[in-house]
Amino acid sequence: MRIDNVHSSAASARDATEFIATALPFVEAIERGARRLTTNRYDAEDLVQETLLKAYNGFHTFEGGTNMQAWLFRIMRNTWISNFRAQQRNPVEQLCEDFTDAQLSAGLRHGADGARSAENEALAHLPDDAVLEALRAIPQANRMVVYYADVEGYPYREIATLMDTPIGTVMSRLARGRARLRVLLADHQAALPAGRAR
Repeated sequence: MRIDNVHSSAASARDATEFIATALPFVEAIERGARRLTTNRYDAEDLVQETLLKAYNGFHTFEGGTNMQAWLFRIMRNTWISNFRAQQRNPVEQLCEDFTDAQLSAGLRHGADGARSAENEALAHLPDDAVLEALRAIPQANRMVVYYADVEGYPYREIATLMDTPIGTVMSRLARGRARLRVLLADHQAALPAGRAR
């Protein structure tokens, strides 16, 4: 074995260790993000794996001291967009006889398009039905900013990176979304019977 191959192997092992140490804290957030983007858990798992593989292969381009989570989310979002476009160009066709009754009835439970949206899946895990209804009632752009900021806890800059939107737009959408939520929740509170108001 040549010396440059040994050096290369040692550098690769060091890079792998550094990648794991740097990326591992963000895997749960990436999984949540993948579930929001995809319509089922298998696609989400595939998206997470593909994201981490691309991130590992491109780790040499990551600038230390910058935001690893935003970098990973950008890779995931771009991967999802590429996969979505590929699916649009080459839709999967399946014969009806290949479906079971259970699969057909599951599709009916999820809606006309056969799949529950990732956004609805994420919102379904919120604890309070009133908050959930209010979030669903605000415009989608504002809803996603409010979700990222108030549910996931992302700062403005990361939300801007995730949504590929200027930070000022994020701030104004968040302000409008929160204001609309306050109105909707106040209306809900006022509609409750006197003994049930919280």
